[in-house]
Amino acid sequence: MIGKLTGLVDSVGEDTVILDVNGVGYRVQAPARVLAHLKAGARASLIIETAIREEEIRLFGFESEREREWFKALQSVQGVGARVALAILGVLAPAELSRAATFGDKAMFARAPGVGPKLAQRLASELKDKVPAGPVSDGPAHIAPPADDAMSDALSALVNLGYPQSDAARVLMSASERPENSGNVAALIRAGLKELGR
Repeated sequence: MIGKLTGLVDSVGEDTVILDVNGVGYRVQAPARVLAHLKAGARASLIIETAIREEEIRLFGFESEREREWFKALQSVQGVGARVALAILGVLAPAELSRAATFGDKAMFARAPGVGPKLAQRLASELKDKVPAGPVSDGPAHIAPPADDAMSDALSALVNLGYPQSDAARVLMSASERPENSGNVAALIRAGLKELGR
C-alpha cells in the first residue's frame, strides 16, 4: 500500500494532480484546498490513502495524516463516498471539521457541494464520536483559527478534566447561548462544570 508520495507536480486538474515520482506519474485525487496549494513544476509531498476496488486502484492525497483520517471518518457515514468526502475536505480544514462534528454544526457541513440538509444533519449527528484524535483547534498554519476561541478553550479545558468531548460540547453549546457567558472562557467553564456535575 502507498502511504506517501513525494515528487514533482506534473499537472493539476479539477480534482486530480499528476505527481511525477522518479519518472512515474501517479494520478492522485485530492480535495480542492490541497490542489489549490500545488503548482506545476513544484516539489510536493502528499499523504496517500489507497483504495482498491475490484480492478481499480485509486490514490487520494492529503496535506496531513489528520486530513487522511477525516477522509476515512467521513466515509463511515451512510451516503458519503469518496467524492463527497473530498468535497467536504475541499471547503473545511481538519480543525473546522472537528469543531463542526463536536458541536453538531450541520450548517458547516452544508457548505460543501453535494451535501444537502438531510446529509448535513446525518454528518453532524454521527460524527460527534468519530472525531480523529488531536486538538479541536489544530490544522495547517494557513488555516484561520476557529471563530470562537472561547468555546474551543473551554472545550479543551473540560476534556482535559476528563469529561467526554461530546458531553462537554453539548453543555457548552447550551451555556454559550446565555449572554453573560458568550466569549468568556472562565464563565463557560464554570457553567459547563455546573451542568456536567448534575
